[in-house]
Amino acid sequence: MRTLITVLISAWMVLAGVARADSGPVVVELFTSQGCSSCPPADALMAELAKRDDVIPLALHVDYWDYIGWKDVFADPAFTRRQKAYARAAGQRSVYTPQMVVGGQDHVVGYRPMDLARLIESHQGVSSPVTLTMERDGDTVTIRALSQTVFEEDVVLQVVRYRPSEEVSITRGENAGHTFHYTNIVDVWKAVARWDGAKPLVVSVQTEGEEPIVALVQKAGPGRILAAARLR
Repeated sequence: MRTLITVLISAWMVLAGVARADSGPVVVELFTSQGCSSCPPADALMAELAKRDDVIPLALHVDYWDYIGWKDVFADPAFTRRQKAYARAAGQRSVYTPQMVVGGQDHVVGYRPMDLARLIESHQGVSSPVTLTMERDGDTVTIRALSQTVFEEDVVLQVVRYRPSEEVSITRGENAGHTFHYTNIVDVWKAVARWDGAKPLVVSVQTEGEEPIVALVQKAGPGRILAAARLR
């Protein structure tokens, strides 16, 4: 299994190619669980994505697998709600793990690295009216957004904090007896402002610690992610 995963990841990296210089980073959200036996290949793929500057991979651990014997130590009901909101926006009745959402729009269910690579590439070619920047001064992070257009419906500025990596030994459930490495584990996902794009948006947030922080502007729904930026 390890050899197969390595081969598929290598194939995906070749297909992904070189990012376009004028493209903003593409946000890839992985909905995963330590209690899901199908998730480890997708978790490993996140580690490969994390090596790229043109992609912001974010792992959101859901809690609906906890009942089968292992409680995911990173799970948050808020992440389950976010995944279900994506399903409703897409007209889907069910949610799955692993599932990746690319740019807030396109869904990849299961471990399908080639499909994921094609979607990332397609999102890199999409222009956006929003320019988003971040700067840090001590414990204060200032986020600035500028839009070339006024939105018909307010978009949402969100702030995300994540842990770059953790290793966990699973002792019960479907993955019992295995130790897995997890990457870009989301701790906090918070909406901080609504914005119509008419005037520049400036928001300051207080942070503690050295964890990376991501800002993203997303259409309501949740829908398309218009812009994203990261401080590491």
